Amino acid sequence: MNFWNYIMVGSVVLMTILILIQVRGASLGAGMGGGGEVNTVRRGADKSIFNLTIVCALVFGLSIILEIILA
Repeated sequence: MNFWNYIMVGSVVLMTILILIQVRGASLGAGMGGGGEVNTVRRGADKSIFNLTIVCALVFGLSIILEIILA
C-alpha cells in the first residue's frame, strides 16, 4: 500500500466519524422545511467538528488527486 492510500483511508474514516457526530439537520424533514431553526450559528465544539470535517474532506480529495497524478 502506498503512503497516499494510508492518508486516504485515515481521512475517510475520520471524516465518517465526524459526520456521524454532527447533530444539526439530521432529519430528512428538516431539509425539506419540516421544522427546525432557520438561522443557525455554529458555536463551540459544533463549529470545531464542522471545520475539522471540512479539513478531512480536503485532505481526502487531495490524496485522491495526488494518488492519480503520482501513480
